[in-house]
Amino acid sequence: MTQLDDFGFGTQIRKSPYFDATARWGAKGFSVYNHMYIPRDFGDPEQNFWNLVNDAILCDVGVERQVEITGPDAARFTQMLTPRDLSTMAVGQCKYVLITNAEGGILNDPILLRLGENHFWLSLADSDILLWAQGVAVHSGFDVTIREPDVSPLQLQGPKSGEIMRALFGDGIMDLRYYWLREAELDGIPLIVSRTGWSSELGYELYLRDGSRGDALWERIMATGVPMGLKPGHTSTIRRIEGGMLSYHADADISTNPYELGLDRLVNLDMEAEFIGKFALQRIRANGITRKQVGLQIGGAPLAGPNTTFWTINHNGACVGRVTSAIYSPRLRQNIALAMVSVDCAGPDTELEVVTQSGGRTATVVERPFYDPRKSLAVA
Repeated sequence: MTQLDDFGFGTQIRKSPYFDATARWGAKGFSVYNHMYIPRDFGDPEQNFWNLVNDAILCDVGVERQVEITGPDAARFTQMLTPRDLSTMAVGQCKYVLITNAEGGILNDPILLRLGENHFWLSLADSDILLWAQGVAVHSGFDVTIREPDVSPLQLQGPKSGEIMRALFGDGIMDLRYYWLREAELDGIPLIVSRTGWSSELGYELYLRDGSRGDALWERIMATGVPMGLKPGHTSTIRRIEGGMLSYHADADISTNPYELGLDRLVNLDMEAEFIGKFALQRIRANGITRKQVGLQIGGAPLAGPNTTFWTINHNGACVGRVTSAIYSPRLRQNIALAMVSVDCAGPDTELEVVTQSGGRTATVVERPFYDPRKSLAVA
């Protein structure tokens, strides 16, 4: 059993309600995300990938902090934060959105949950949107309250996750649609359950609404799921790159805009509602972009692990971009990567050179995502 009582850097890095449970279940290493510890090592990352795609894994993603927006003007204020049109978003629905600044740069790419007519959560990637939203609200003129609630998500992901959820919550949970949510209880533990997750597989997120019950919730899910193939795990870099899913600070940040990432569908410049960055994004759309995110297949031996630096990309001896996320996919038997390159080098089948720590490798531009482009596994 792993003992982590003295692990860490002090109280300024927070621990989720599941921290002790993940240590008991084999977590050996942690990273920091939204000023919190997140388990990143349960042993072999390739085995974690196979556990995810063949069975199911339970992940502590309490680092996905919630920005709660309530009050009479909550809907209008939430729309002001994002270029995605929210006018038809129903209570009980979730949406993948972008938060943009005045220059059209991406500050975060959260999941938005609508719990009530005037009640929203932004389930965050790794940046301080609580501070951004509170700052925006100060002079907005909107009647809203913005805070971080006592909410900590778990991800139950993989093809067996549905049957595990049925065992936990009964047959009714099977009616929950992709990107929808509902309130639920498990042994009196208050939850919001959604059909979402950072895996591109069938999956659910369970948002714990009482941090004192974290240990009990983890153990209850594992007790039910282990006989059905459930393993403790961590979000899979292999699977998320296969699915073309962004990692904030790697594939997107304040210097990138939605058009460079091919996320035009998340921007509605024609809606009447105003949002931060609208004029900048109108200019970007009119002027066009000079760089674009692409998928790459990288030649050579299997990569030993993910890149830990941004690898330079060359074409005809000139630097034309950088690799943002790279990994070896044992399923595809290929080195795959997400990269930002000059639009002149973004066409399919363009041959490039990637400069890794161990030297240059050939690379070819390919379509992304690399696997299951229609998200049929997640929707199934």
